[in-house]
Amino acid sequence: MEKFKPLLDLQIKHRTSLLYGLTSLLTAGGERLFSTVVFQCPCTAAWNLCYSLVFLLVPALVLFLLGYLLSARTWHVLTGCCASSTRAKCPSGCRGALVLLKLTASAAFVPLTWVAVALLGGSFYECAASGSKILARRLCQKISQCQNVSSHCYNVSSQCLEQLPLVPCSQAKESSVQDLLKDLKAESQVLGWILIAVVIIVFLLLTAVSRCLSPVSFLQLKFWKIYLEQEQQILKSQATEHATALAKENVTCFFESSHAKEYNTPSIKEWQQISSLYTFNPKDQYYSMLHKYVNRKEESHSIRSCEGDVVVPVLGFVDSPGISTTNEL
Repeated sequence: MEKFKPLLDLQIKHRTSLLYGLTSLLTAGGERLFSTVVFQCPCTAAWNLCYSLVFLLVPALVLFLLGYLLSARTWHVLTGCCASSTRAKCPSGCRGALVLLKLTASAAFVPLTWVAVALLGGSFYECAASGSKILARRLCQKISQCQNVSSHCYNVSSQCLEQLPLVPCSQAKESSVQDLLKDLKAESQVLGWILIAVVIIVFLLLTAVSRCLSPVSFLQLKFWKIYLEQEQQILKSQATEHATALAKENVTCFFESSHAKEYNTPSIKEWQQISSLYTFNPKDQYYSMLHKYVNRKEESHSIRSCEGDVVVPVLGFVDSPGISTTNEL
């Protein structure tokens, strides 16, 4: 087991990067299988555009919604916000916008991967562009190459517009029209690389800006993440132990018809306070809401919103760990 310890440590240290990498590979593989086996361009002017957009955008939308659904942070934000007594304490204004932006950016990673891989493959774009009247006119102008309107130019253009929807199925009678398939594939791949470049540049800029605005140093951030890992492990261990003892006592009393011993468990208010979203305050150094709660100055003092508290994007990882995994939620 000791031989695999470095590998396990590496997996724990870089689990977020590994998860994104694995998700990207699965998405790319799924898209290629989808476009090869399931997708069949109808090759008609009426259906090409609509059919292709459905195959390109609907899976991307489903993946985007799944990104929200499978994110523990989403449920961290929403849990308790629907209750009338806690709506006023939920994220609002600039704070809510920052939280929503971070959730959206994380959820958009997989659908953007799907769209980029689909564009690099070219099948969806070829079918969609051949059924678009606007793109069809632009493509057919390359064939006609007429300087002024004439009957011959009009006939060539009309034949191209009629046969262009057949190009993805290699059924166009005119070889010059069928050759437009190369142009469609080239345009699709260029758009795919542009999308990849834009996503990487935006991600790089957002990361750089968030790090530049970080209120703590790089080494303190590393220490912070180590602390959170240890806190969550200990919290889960003690919560499991406490829950097991409480459950055992209740079951025993049920069968023995006896009264249960009194167990000290946190109240609803206490659970709500340590479950609220983290806000940074430069006056105090608290590494989690649990840390902030146990160091509160007054027993009745709420830790949810204090003067000077701000939402810092680079510290969003504080809300990511949890007792339960995403699958368990």
